[in-house]
Order: sequence, then C-alpha cells, then structure tokens
Amino acid sequence: MQFKIFALNSSVAMSLALAVCAEAQNYFVYVSNERSGDVTVIDGTTDAAVATFPVGKRPRGIHAAPDGQRILVALSGSRRMAPGVDENRAPADKSADGLGVIDPVARKLIDRWHVGSDPEQFAISKDGRFATIANEDDASTSIVDLGSGQSHGKIKVSEEPEGVGVNPRNGEVYVTCEDKGEVFAIDPDQQRVIAKIDTGGRPRSIAFLPAGSRAYVACENGGYIAVIDAKSHKLLSKIQLPTGSLPMGTAVSKDGKELYVSTGRGNAVAIIDTEKNEVATTIPVGNRAWGIALDPSGSKLYTANGASNDVSVIDVKSRKELRRIKVGDGPWGIAVVSGAK
Repeated sequence: MQFKIFALNSSVAMSLALAVCAEAQNYFVYVSNERSGDVTVIDGTTDAAVATFPVGKRPRGIHAAPDGQRILVALSGSRRMAPGVDENRAPADKSADGLGVIDPVARKLIDRWHVGSDPEQFAISKDGRFATIANEDDASTSIVDLGSGQSHGKIKVSEEPEGVGVNPRNGEVYVTCEDKGEVFAIDPDQQRVIAKIDTGGRPRSIAFLPAGSRAYVACENGGYIAVIDAKSHKLLSKIQLPTGSLPMGTAVSKDGKELYVSTGRGNAVAIIDTEKNEVATTIPVGNRAWGIALDPSGSKLYTANGASNDVSVIDVKSRKELRRIKVGDGPWGIAVVSGAK
C-alpha cells in the first residue's frame, strides 16, 4: 500500500512538473518591422510566425509592460536616413510619433501615446511604473507614466539619443547619444543627469549585469563594446570585436556570465565572456542583425535581421543557429514575453 501511494504521488509530481515546464516554455516573440510598419508574432514553442499586424510608422524599440497585458512599441514619423543627412530635406510626420500600445490577445494596436519626438528606443523603470524614451531628433529623453500614458518629465541629453537601459540595482537610467559618443546617467526620480561618460564610437545600446555593477555599451563605429563601472560611472575598458563588426543590440545571460551582441552588417552574434571581458566566439546569423533578446529560460537567442527580413534563432549551449523565421520588412526590435497570447 505504501508503495502504491508513493507511485501515485510520484505520478502526480511528474504531471505537475511537466505542467510547470510547459507553462515556463509558453512565450511569444514580438518583432517590430521598421519598413513595413507592423509587428510579427512568433510562437516560442514552435518558432513559427503566427501573426503580423499593422501598428504605425517606423516601429523600432519594443518591450512588454511589466504585467504582460500590453506590448509597447516606439513609433516615428521621421523618415529613415543615413547618419549626417540634413533632416530638413525629409519632412517628418510628427502626428505619427508616439508610444504604441498593443493588446497581445487581440493582436492589434489599441492606443498611441504622443509622448516625445521621433522616439527610437526605451526602457521600463525598475518599479515598472514608467518608461524612459530616447527622442532621437530632440536631444532629449521623455519619461512616461505607463498607467496613464501621460508625460512625467523630460531631460535634455545630447544629439541623437538612441539606446536606453535601466540599472537593475538602483534604477538609474543610461542613455546613449550617437552624435558625440556619450552616455548619460540619469536619476529618474530627480529627473536630472548625474554623470556623462565619453565612449566614442557612436553608442547604440546598453545592457547591465544582473547585479548592476557594470554596463556594456555597443559602439557601432568603433567596432567595440565599452565597459562602464556603473557605480562610479567611469569607462573601464573597450572590448574590440572581430573585424567587420558594427555592434548594435546587447543582451546579458541570466547569470551575467555572458554578453550577446548583434553586429549589424557583420551578420553575426558575438558572445563575450564577462569575467574575462573578451570575445569567446561568434555565430553567423542573418543580414544586418539588430535587435536581440533571450527566451525566458536563457537557452535560445533571437536576432532581428533587418536586411534579410527574418529572425535568427540561436541555441545558446551549442552556439549554433537553429533556423531563420521570415517576418515583415526591416525587422528592428525583439521583445520576448512569457505567457502572452
């Protein structure tokens, strides 16, 4: 009788474990397609595209709200131009600017908050209440209340702000500014700049270690990663990437031991050992890899390949590209959402 009870309990435990595992694997990947003005949804269990729907002009930065009930995407009416092109020759549709709000169940845009000029990337605050948005053509960042969609403040930085990252330890916000190669550290509560770090190299994105001790900044023109002491806000070193790399997106493993960097027209992902601060390996992916994100388990990596109009799926352990998934035109950003529909 004791054996039967044990067997029954073991069976129940196994069923529960499988249910938990299945729930943990239930996630969706949202891809912003800059040129086609839509978002593609990929089912993470099958790595198949299951929907594409319009959201507005030039969707780029994309994240889920903390409750997972909304997906937010930066929209811009400014035309796509190469660096240094005179924007006066390409009038912008400012009515199209905003932070788009997506219902992940209905898979449609349900609102657009006009909260800044030419928004590109953004990050969610540590407490989940606000988003800080880089206003590319306004040399500023906007803080938006995610409850109301209303502006909560504006902070001046320097020209062409793009990347935004939040320190998981203290909530400080880092903003990269491409034109002068600067990173601004901001106290979001006091809404003021507390430090400016010169990185050079046209900084594009930021990723922090889980403990918040260091920040890694992808510097496109320099072909390197700038390593910043996030406590003193000082530049520590530069990690040179392989020849041809134009670093764009950054993501850090759950344990903080690895940094993943998309290399733009380098058409690869570079993996950096964060203990040694050196490149461990590179993995070929699609053309002009930009946005990058890990799945909830940290075992798979997704990259938005803007020139080949697909998303690469990488097995982190084997260091191999598993497949490519066709999406919209000009995929730019990646957001991975657990349990979303």
